[in-house]
Amino acid sequence: MKVERHSKIVELIGKYDIETQEELAERLNQVGFRVTQATVSRDIRELKLSKIQMENGRQKYAVFRAQENLNDKYIRILRDGFSSMDMAQNILVIKTVSGMAMAVAAALDSIHFYEIVGCIAGDDTIMCAVRSVDDTILVMDKIRKVIEG
Repeated sequence: MKVERHSKIVELIGKYDIETQEELAERLNQVGFRVTQATVSRDIRELKLSKIQMENGRQKYAVFRAQENLNDKYIRILRDGFSSMDMAQNILVIKTVSGMAMAVAAALDSIHFYEIVGCIAGDDTIMCAVRSVDDTILVMDKIRKVIEG
């Protein structure tokens, strides 16, 4: 039960801007996990969640990444290899510089966009399975923001 709850917590904080333990407990209760604030507090500690600042100045929970400096490397790979992208329903097709598709796909996997379920890469093309059509539009916007800096 704890593993499923922890997985759901990571999913929820990836999908929503959750600012408080109470809000997280409420969301967990809404999806069928009967939890108290004390349980949520313990889960946050065990998952090593931390608060990060959002663009609006408020803070939200996020998964702490011990290798935060690797994110810069992945972003650089994404920027250097990216050529274009288009969507076909919930499939995101990304074109890259020749020979860079696998590196860009690995970078996308490492950045951990919640919306992307997985990527398959060839030589210069990546197919990303995305959770929904709406999520595809959202992840395209996120990728544009990363590329534009």
